[in-house]
Amino acid sequence: MKLVILFLLFAFCSARFYKFQANEDEIVDLPGLPSKPSFKQYSGYLNATNNRHLHYWFVESAKDPANDPLLLWMNGGPGCSSLEGFLGEHGPFHVVPGTKKLYNNDFSWNTIANVLYLEAPAGVGFSYSDDKDYKTDDDKVSLDNYVAVQNFFKKFPQFKKNDFYVTGESYGGIYVPTLTVRIFNGQDINLKGFAVGNGLSSYPQNDNSLIFFLYHHGLFGKTLWDALTSHCCVGGMPSQSTCNFHNNVDKKCQSAVAQANNIIFSSGVNPYDLYDVCNNSAMYSTRFETEIKHLFKSYKLNQNFKAKPAPQNLREDPPCVNDADLDNYLNQASVRKALHIPAQVQSWTICSGDVSSTYKTLYDNMTAQYNTLKNLRGLVYNGDVDMMCNFLGDQWFVDGLNRKVVDDYTYWKLGSQVGGFVKHYENLDLVTIRGAGHMVPTNKPKEALKMISSFLYQKPY
Repeated sequence: MKLVILFLLFAFCSARFYKFQANEDEIVDLPGLPSKPSFKQYSGYLNATNNRHLHYWFVESAKDPANDPLLLWMNGGPGCSSLEGFLGEHGPFHVVPGTKKLYNNDFSWNTIANVLYLEAPAGVGFSYSDDKDYKTDDDKVSLDNYVAVQNFFKKFPQFKKNDFYVTGESYGGIYVPTLTVRIFNGQDINLKGFAVGNGLSSYPQNDNSLIFFLYHHGLFGKTLWDALTSHCCVGGMPSQSTCNFHNNVDKKCQSAVAQANNIIFSSGVNPYDLYDVCNNSAMYSTRFETEIKHLFKSYKLNQNFKAKPAPQNLREDPPCVNDADLDNYLNQASVRKALHIPAQVQSWTICSGDVSSTYKTLYDNMTAQYNTLKNLRGLVYNGDVDMMCNFLGDQWFVDGLNRKVVDDYTYWKLGSQVGGFVKHYENLDLVTIRGAGHMVPTNKPKEALKMISSFLYQKPY
């Protein structure tokens, strides 16, 4: 009897301790807000393995936090901050360009769900390690994220019953499935599904499809196309099954691929959004430096790319990837204090060179992970004018899973306009967003909100 009483007392004290921790993390006065939000928000740290501490920013649903789904969001890189997802994509507040003020985002995903933004791995954004050792790999990151998620539910046990979804973007194509598999196998979280946006699901498919994407969008001419198909495709016949632009040993093929790569990533075209203006400023972003290394990495074409310091006039061009406003806002002493960031933690940057330069990729294809998760609901979505992780590569990847097709490829609408296209497989939706680039909620916020809402609540797109 005494043991039972002691156990209950320990459980009660533990619950009170974690609830106290959560209350300590509540954001009570965030600088720059136009008005006090109607929902609660929290910022603090979730412990991972080996004295690593991952910064989180959690916003409760503005609708029904007790019953609405809970989404975990991760940006990619690897080594880029999820606060870009918060302040630049689908969070409740965005930074007013050229200022240190915020404005309300009417199309925030927390209008329909609770959203947990996690900066991972350690070394990214405000996340840190006690020993400042930021060498890591895909498996270590998924384990750290898994431990962090478990610790989130210790801080916020009231959300453990909510439907939980793992979501992310770009290199989230690796982060999301690897973490979801760990949670799926752990069976201690109310996991319902996952969503990957413009994800790097397969290095080979991404590289091979990109050449087709570039040519058929008019980014190079028939002379180079003929060289590519002659030297990289069996019998000179271009198709998904006959061409290898990814790791071809033919020197002439490699030379032609290098030319295609150079045309795109040295020309000033916006690689994140083909039809948006750029004025070359993407070429000066640390995010671009990090993410371009994934393209044609077998040939090491982009491994030594270094972003140049941006000319001042380029920093003012909002359509391109511009981290200056986020830098200026998040690195204010008053904002750090409001977010409960310790004084010794590094300044915030959109991507961490310490992480990306030493990161070890262990997987080049997520087929095994998707097969493990075949009984779980999934969403793969793409803005259709992104070149970093193009829609065709993800379409090939999903088709290659050989899932049963439930409803074939067709359009979906937002009001009277076509929002994109959708194909339903068994437990997996493949969705495109028409005219969106790499960061779908930035380019098409209304469409992105409808898409994620349709997925979560199992309504027609």
